[in-house]
Amino acid sequence: MSAATGWVLLVLSGLTDVAWAFATKRSNGFSDPGWTAASFLLLVVFLAFLVKALQVLPLGTAYAVWTGIGAVGSLALGMIFLGESCEPSRLAFAGMTIVGIVGLKLSS
Repeated sequence: MSAATGWVLLVLSGLTDVAWAFATKRSNGFSDPGWTAASFLLLVVFLAFLVKALQVLPLGTAYAVWTGIGAVGSLALGMIFLGESCEPSRLAFAGMTIVGIVGLKLSS
């Protein structure tokens, strides 16, 4: 597998991680069977993508990118769908996270 394919899998894993976090939140402590099933399925999918991506990508950079996608993506979903705060300071810190991730990727 090429590094380019690894990066695609890593991004897919990060996006699936965001969906997993949302499903886990909606499962209400795993009391809702549908959201609970979705949560477990998404967990398996994001781990499968992550494991494959890490076969060809540098661990430190890949994990930072993956974590950033999950953190910023979950923050965005929370703001859009769960009524979480959209204060400018939160957006600014999310922007700093993105700048840091891009910097790590470009310097690897």
